[in-house]
Formats: sequence, C-alpha cells, structure tokens
Amino acid sequence: MQSINYGVRPYSEACEQNKEPILAVLREVFKEPGLILEIGAGTGQHAVHFAANLLHLGWQPTDQADYLPGIRLWISEANLPNLRLPLELDTCRESWPITQAAGVFSANTTHIMHWLAVEGLFRGVGRVLQPGGAFCLYGPFNYGGRYTSASNAQFDAALKCRDPASGIRDFEDLDQLARDNGLRFQQDYPMPVNNRTLVWVREITINQED
Repeated sequence: MQSINYGVRPYSEACEQNKEPILAVLREVFKEPGLILEIGAGTGQHAVHFAANLLHLGWQPTDQADYLPGIRLWISEANLPNLRLPLELDTCRESWPITQAAGVFSANTTHIMHWLAVEGLFRGVGRVLQPGGAFCLYGPFNYGGRYTSASNAQFDAALKCRDPASGIRDFEDLDQLARDNGLRFQQDYPMPVNNRTLVWVREITINQED
C-alpha cells in the first residue's frame, strides 16, 4: 500500500501502468449514463483518469478516511464536473454513504482486505447496485486454488508475510459471495501483469402476480 503524504498528491506507478487497460474494459461495460461507485480509490489517479475519459458517467470515489485527503488533491487539480469529492467507506459497515449506483468498480482491494471485509464488499455491492448494473473487480486472482503465475505466488507470500489475513483470493470463493448477494457472473477479462477484471451483474428480479 502506498505511503500517504498530505502535502503532495500521492502517486502509484501501478495505477499509471494499468489505467488504460482497465479503461478499455470500463468503456465496454459501463456504456449507459449513471453513477459509478469506486471502492478503494487509493491515490485517486484512477478516479481522475476514468472520469475524464467517461464523461457520460458520474464518478464517486470512496476509501478509508486516511486516503481521502490525497484523493481530494487529485480531484481538485482535475476539476472535472462529473467527478465527486471522495467519501469514507468501510465495507464492514452495513450503512454505506451511497445507497444506489448504476455500476461499481474496485481495483486491487480484495487481496489486501481481511475476509470479513471482502464479505462486506460483496454484501454492500448487492445492496447498492441497481438491477442490471455491473460490478467490475480488478486484481490478481487464483482459480481452483492455483496461482496463475510464479510472480503471483511470490506476491501472495509477501502479502501474507505482512498480514496473514490478506492474500490473493480464489475466483470460486468470490463468485460464491457474488451469487449469495444477487450477482451473476458475466465475464473474465485477462489483463496485463497476470491480473484480471471480473464482471458480475446484478440480477433483475421480475415480480409475477398470481
């Protein structure tokens, strides 16, 4: 996780490297106008880049309180009409600052969260995502309990050395959480450097009268 400096805009080289591949996916998934909730906005670089290139969307970044000042610095300099000021969001809380969103995006979060926070993430997305809306989750993932590369295995070891409760999550476990919260898996996009973007869609419930 990047260090936090309140006087200078925080910067992540990884954000700069992955923002264009992610944007290509978001262009395809978030085609219709609406509000996109970003969970774990980090430095704020993604929020600025995506809002600037997806002007048909409103963009709402969120993160833990410590990260909000840095995100505000990026947003203030960008001065984009469709980019909102960041809000504090803790996925473990039942009450979220946004109660409805047309789409949800999160990058590089589930492997640094404790499992209870991951469960809270999917539970919250299931609550706020509009029927038919998409949840895009970017990061490294395992499949069938196996790493997709040697570098991901090394990365996972480093994560668990720092915090044994963190680590690269299995797709199957995440998909079960998604299904438990009314989300249907739609697509798995391969991304550079052994990452993926997973997309789930909120089920549309049709009420039938007897």
